[in-house]
Amino acid sequence: MKKYQRNTKLLSIGLSLFGLLVTPNLLAQTEKELTEETVTKNKIEGHIHFLSADELRGREVGTPEIDIAAKYIATSFMKYGVQPIEGSYFQNVPMEKSVPPSAYALKMNGNIAEPDNLMYLSGDNMNISEAFVYLNYGFQSDFDNAQVKGKVVVTMAGNAEAKDVRTAMQERKTKVELAKQAGAIGLVELFDEKPDNWDRYKDYFSHSSVKLVSNEPQAEKENFFSMWAIDNEGQMKNSLRLKMRSIEVTIAGQMKLEINSRNVVGMVEGTDPKLKEEYIIYSAHYDHNGVGKANAEGDSIYNGARDNAVGVVTVMSAAENIAKYPTKRSALFILFTAEEKGLLGSKYYADNPLIPMNQMVYCFNSDNGGYNDTSLTTIVGLGRTTAEQHIVDASAAFGLKAIDDPAGEQGLFDRSDNVNFAKKGVPAPTFSMGFTAFDDEIFKYYHQTRDNPESIDYDYLEKFFSAYVMSCRLIANDAKTPFWVKGDKYYEAGKSLYKAN
Repeated sequence: MKKYQRNTKLLSIGLSLFGLLVTPNLLAQTEKELTEETVTKNKIEGHIHFLSADELRGREVGTPEIDIAAKYIATSFMKYGVQPIEGSYFQNVPMEKSVPPSAYALKMNGNIAEPDNLMYLSGDNMNISEAFVYLNYGFQSDFDNAQVKGKVVVTMAGNAEAKDVRTAMQERKTKVELAKQAGAIGLVELFDEKPDNWDRYKDYFSHSSVKLVSNEPQAEKENFFSMWAIDNEGQMKNSLRLKMRSIEVTIAGQMKLEINSRNVVGMVEGTDPKLKEEYIIYSAHYDHNGVGKANAEGDSIYNGARDNAVGVVTVMSAAENIAKYPTKRSALFILFTAEEKGLLGSKYYADNPLIPMNQMVYCFNSDNGGYNDTSLTTIVGLGRTTAEQHIVDASAAFGLKAIDDPAGEQGLFDRSDNVNFAKKGVPAPTFSMGFTAFDDEIFKYYHQTRDNPESIDYDYLEKFFSAYVMSCRLIANDAKTPFWVKGDKYYEAGKSLYKAN
């Protein structure tokens, strides 16, 4: 009898040791199986085709079509069993929409800018005829001792080393601030010749712009304008040798409208008595650029299949899976409005959270410009948080390799909704389709009318979505709370946010 008991005890100990050896693999396999239970190519394709159909007309903020998209997401949440917060799936986001002018013109020392060579950037309706002051490239040293109050400032675009549109846009912000501080009424920047991407930017500024409505007392109407002009033959610059320095500017048809748009928000409570107090945010933006200039084929709808119907359905897939198989940590699913207008929906949420921000321990954002390598998942900020290995493992489980941002020059971490949470201290990478560079294959679809649902590889997307959902499960079930890697730009903000936890 004693021998039997001793053998039984040894067997029990042996099984326990065996369990310790195999449990991690079994758990990993289980998470993979749970992922495969809900993620299917047919569902992915159906959702993306709906959200990026022509009938939704590019999901632009302030249109009935983006409201249809919001209701579709909320209805899907309800179907999955994702719970609303305080009785609603919607968070209203008050905004002001500026409709660009229907006409604008520039005449400088008698030289009229051709419409194709003139770009409106900002300014209310006006019709002015004033003197102007030329200030080279518009640096601080150029403004020193310059008398520009009540006048228009004219500068060259960009700087002496670079005059491409991207550089000019970066430099513009400083020039505008310097001109305003000096009391100028406007800024005109000249390009020697038409730069690359001029037409892309001109089209962008032909769309409505949106800003959040401030609770601060409304300031007086700002009577300051900004324009770019191409001076192909140098006539405008050559005229600077003349004593006469007059400029005429007309802006007509610009309007401002108050609008309401909505973030779509839902939650699933976690299963662990302690860890359920911690939330993982799963986020994406659901707006796009609406209807614009028609391409050669006559298509004027910016469907936004890659950017960002894919991201929306990535989060919807996580919502369906976690609602069916809840994780230890609680889940907060947020689909943001107005990302394309300046990350406005996420900024509003981060400043007005529905659940305290210090309970948000991770934000797993999904945003896309396109893809050029279907063997990869590209995670912007992969190595910046301690959850890196979970994402690598989940991607590998579905035959994909996870890589970090290969296009640092694009500043992608700071160009998506994740950054508004990172600024608060929440670890927040962005999960994107596989790309190795922002090359012609990306720009072929990025913010283009050809970014439609028929042009996507859905076999790849099934693996991509599965990698995201399994990553979500691994992070949300880990006993260790994810955080920034020490030394990261937002590490100290994270320590400050969670100090009360």
